[in-house]
Amino acid sequence: MLEIIIEIGNVKEHIDVLNEEFKDKSPEEVLKWAFDLFGEKIVLASSLGLEDQVLTDMSVKIYPKAHIFFLDTGRINQETYNVLEETMDKYKIKYKIYFPKAGEIEKLQGEFGPNPFYKSIELRHQCCHIRKIEPLQRALKGYEAWITGLRKQQNVTRVNTEIFEWDEINNLIKINPLVNWCVIDVTEHIAENNVPYNKLFDQGYTSVGCAPCTRPIKLGQDRRAGRWWWEAPEKRECGLHQKQ
Repeated sequence: MLEIIIEIGNVKEHIDVLNEEFKDKSPEEVLKWAFDLFGEKIVLASSLGLEDQVLTDMSVKIYPKAHIFFLDTGRINQETYNVLEETMDKYKIKYKIYFPKAGEIEKLQGEFGPNPFYKSIELRHQCCHIRKIEPLQRALKGYEAWITGLRKQQNVTRVNTEIFEWDEINNLIKINPLVNWCVIDVTEHIAENNVPYNKLFDQGYTSVGCAPCTRPIKLGQDRRAGRWWWEAPEKRECGLHQKQ
């Protein structure tokens, strides 16, 4: 048990203590502690990927009033919309859904065409900022903590991820309950709990984002190889999980 009293206002200064305390705890134990402390002030960020579906399943069972948001970039696959609806039906929940600002999309595509992300890393980052980063900032307003489905094994950019982190950019605590899970842990939970999942994962996809920036991977490739495949592996992030 924690020997110090942790309240919403002092979480930042006890990040190291929390990581030590919860290093061998289950994701459910991490989530229960988080919901007990933050209640209505914590939100789950869901991309409707496998990890986020696991966290949705766990969260609504622990805290039925859990807040969950989804960023609709305007370029996602129909299969992603399908799993969104399936999840809403199964768990009787509603998502907070955020769209990019129409004027920014019109300006970007008016100047660089419908697929600017293929033309340069700078334009790809600009597109991600408009479609994801700015909506994320709006989605996190008013919260003290957010939950993500990050895992260390997902990508070379995520190997140092901890269960508890301080998000300097958004100025709140970031909680990654599945950080030490492997992909088998994720798929087994989905199968055992009949969790809805994106059927693109049955077609060779191992990560699903915007349709033009995501594709199935080939045998032997890294699981993130289907995201922004024209860029170097260490560059394959949209910025949602950028650290200062």
